[in-house]
Amino acid sequence: MDSYPLGFEEDDRLRSAFIRNLTLHQLNRSATSNVAGSNLTSSIPKTLLQYWHDPHDVPEDVQVCINSWKRLSAEGFAFRMFNDVSGAEYITEWYGESEQEAFARCRHPAMRCDYLRMCVLVAEGGLYVDADDVLLGDNWRYLFHDSALKVQPLCYDIPSCSMVPASEIWRSDLLTDERIFYVNNDPIAAPAHHPVLKRALSRSTEKLLGKARFPEIQETTGPGNITASLAAHARDLMIRGAPLDFELLNDWESIAQTRWDLSYRNDARNWRNMDSH
Repeated sequence: MDSYPLGFEEDDRLRSAFIRNLTLHQLNRSATSNVAGSNLTSSIPKTLLQYWHDPHDVPEDVQVCINSWKRLSAEGFAFRMFNDVSGAEYITEWYGESEQEAFARCRHPAMRCDYLRMCVLVAEGGLYVDADDVLLGDNWRYLFHDSALKVQPLCYDIPSCSMVPASEIWRSDLLTDERIFYVNNDPIAAPAHHPVLKRALSRSTEKLLGKARFPEIQETTGPGNITASLAAHARDLMIRGAPLDFELLNDWESIAQTRWDLSYRNDARNWRNMDSH
């Protein structure tokens, strides 16, 4: 691990290279023998977590996405739909003043959603999905086949300003120049108290309580935060020779699809438009 010194996860280039190496590592290992917590039962609760900041103003097209998951009630799922008010109440119930203040400093609904999902998953576990994800088939069952944390790897191609197709990420001959490898914070399937999410929550809280007036969303609460936390955790496990307790999903697109043509993406409710408003 000499190429990845302590604290390497805060370096964008090293972090990207490490995530790329994790995908190659997963290709070369057995899915059952090298993942801690692999067993015939799962400690990930069948609780679906979602978030929309204003429960009285959910766009119709977003509600269609949310409703697509309702059929999981027949599979024994419980549903937790949070908003800005219930999210703050949850953090007050389960956490202390630092987390309450950090949540209050999240300057956009997307940031509050990012932060709240970590709080709930650390405390109770479950499956978090974004409100603009649509459930497709029955492959969701795989998420619960063991107790490993499950997240989705992503890759951004800088020259084309576009995402690399999910299937391409797993190619062993994929060129890495001018590409950024990271993991998404949607979906997240996890048992309670998973160390990656505990680390991510702590890192995010520290950044939100820091001196930055307008902390950048991706790095503070979003994918950058969970990527850094997962990378640091994975390095620790590898140094100890311990099995990995997480899995990078290579087939999330067979489970759910993100809808990009939703009305809210054109206004300030879309975090990508945050600083322009």
